[in-house]
Amino acid sequence: MHNNLGKQRLVAVFLAAVLLFNYPVGAIFDRPDTVFGVPVLYVYMFAGWAAVIAAITWIVERGSN
Repeated sequence: MHNNLGKQRLVAVFLAAVLLFNYPVGAIFDRPDTVFGVPVLYVYMFAGWAAVIAAITWIVERGSN
């Protein structure tokens, strides 16, 4: 992988994370409902955070080959 392509992918993940964790999208999940007793907003935030970390890990690992 070209170093520049890896940087572009990391910037794209960053921008996606900014959109995912900002008000308009986060407000969609701010409901009184629960998933296995955990508020939907918390599940959304944790799952999104884990997905962002997984994407960053995947990009960095592919770039080091």
